[in-house]
Amino acid sequence: MDRIIAKGLRFAGCHGVLAREKSQPQQFLVDVEIIKDLKKAAIYDSLAFTVNYQEVFEEVKRIVEKETFNLIETLADAIAEKILARFQVDSVEVTVYKPDAPVDGIFDYFAVKIKREKSCS
Repeated sequence: MDRIIAKGLRFAGCHGVLAREKSQPQQFLVDVEIIKDLKKAAIYDSLAFTVNYQEVFEEVKRIVEKETFNLIETLADAIAEKILARFQVDSVEVTVYKPDAPVDGIFDYFAVKIKREKSCS
């Protein structure tokens, strides 16, 4: 199946279980892979048969910057569910990276990757 990939979207948000994570914005990176048949978009060269990148970006931005969650698992799920609800896609994979996780040690990031599919109901 075809994919639309948005990689390394950067936002500041307040997500985490510690008080400072809830009050001081920290950096989050998000990758989104939208699974959708893009054959008609290619044939007709029309945005009507694909997904508008700007609209996806704005939805992810709004969720990361305006909503607050304890877990990046919940953040990733909220992003995936919004994309499934708003856009005509088959499924979506979302990865949320937390490079400044409150972990005592040296690391690049902690991340969660989820995949959600549109239900048939």
